[in-house]
Amino acid sequence: MSNVSNATLVKTLRDRTGATYSVCNAALAEAGGDLEKAIEVIRIKLGGSIGKLEGRTTDQGRIGVFVDPAKKVGAIVEIQCETAPSAKNEAFLAMVNDLARHAAASTATTVDALLAEKLAGDPSKTVKDRINDVIGLIRENMKLARFARFEGTCGSYVHHDGTVGVLLLVEGTPTDPQVLKDVCMHIAATNPSAALREHVPAATVEKEREIARAQAAATGKPQNIVDKIAENKLQTWFKESVLNEQPFVKDTSVTIGDLLKKNGLKLVNFVRYRVGEVPA
Repeated sequence: MSNVSNATLVKTLRDRTGATYSVCNAALAEAGGDLEKAIEVIRIKLGGSIGKLEGRTTDQGRIGVFVDPAKKVGAIVEIQCETAPSAKNEAFLAMVNDLARHAAASTATTVDALLAEKLAGDPSKTVKDRINDVIGLIRENMKLARFARFEGTCGSYVHHDGTVGVLLLVEGTPTDPQVLKDVCMHIAATNPSAALREHVPAATVEKEREIARAQAAATGKPQNIVDKIAENKLQTWFKESVLNEQPFVKDTSVTIGDLLKKNGLKLVNFVRYRVGEVPA
């Protein structure tokens, strides 16, 4: 590696792990310059002390969510633009809301398909036309980055600055709509990896198991103890990463699963968007 490329990699590694310069530099050397392997090296050596990093935001824009309780459908969209002032422009905000409403009524499964559809509420233009209208008004490039749609009982939340939004899907009928909003706010704050344990990819579980074993082996304890430590670490990871098993941020004595169950609900899935992040 050249000095320039190495310095860049070290900075990226520090951003993604929160580890010190020397630790990152040593991890990269041990990993032969492989960034992902270096992250594993740091996690094994430092365990849970390193910070988590969400996808870094480079683009401006806004998350829009629309839920129709009567039709039991909801959608979430990410609309990107070039500058922060544009993301606060009334015309831009209105367009984001229109696209979220349209996505909820749509059956499209791709961005291109959604853009080609006649706009809900104004079939004289397409969804793409609706975006182009605002582009022409504000004179700035904009795009529909992604969207998702759920059918069923939905909850939603968008952070006050519009950069983070959540769409939640549950089974059952809430007696208190605030419960769904509370869970969505919890998701926005904690950024869980999956809704349910069975949603976690097998490869991810195996990777976490390998890291847990390596961390446990570093204690120098007998193998039978190492196995128990590794399993406990894996179970802790599930409780920290899987929404249904996470302690509720407003009352850590109950899990999200328990909270929903007490309110006659069952978690099905969720989508959490942050403007500009790179999807995993």
